[in-house]
Amino acid sequence: QVQLVESGGGSAQAGGSLTLSCAASEPTASIVWWGWFRQDPGKERKGIAALSRTGGSPKYDDSVKGRFTITQDVAKTTLYLQMNSLKPEDTSIYYCAGGWTGSWPAVTGGYWGRGTQVTVSS
Repeated sequence: QVQLVESGGGSAQAGGSLTLSCAASEPTASIVWWGWFRQDPGKERKGIAALSRTGGSPKYDDSVKGRFTITQDVAKTTLYLQMNSLKPEDTSIYYCAGGWTGSWPAVTGGYWGRGTQVTVSS
């Protein structure tokens, strides 16, 4: 069974950068798309970025377009989220997920990591 483990979260100043990583326990055909979500207490989950393991154009939420970049390694076992020009409103818990059904960001099921905290101060 696929496990996803996020890392790279932490604290940054507004305007700074962080890079999140998501390591998959194994390459799997069940993960055609994977990406990053955030969830804040009392709010619905928001899709941040998604990428097909087969390539193609990534998808981004409008709030991060031009600031965040989603990539994967050559082996397609690690997913990254390069976060630049960070804003305080980027503060959240970020989750890596993949192998879902449905159309991003309205996805269901799949594999989910346990999340990594990102805190951006002004």
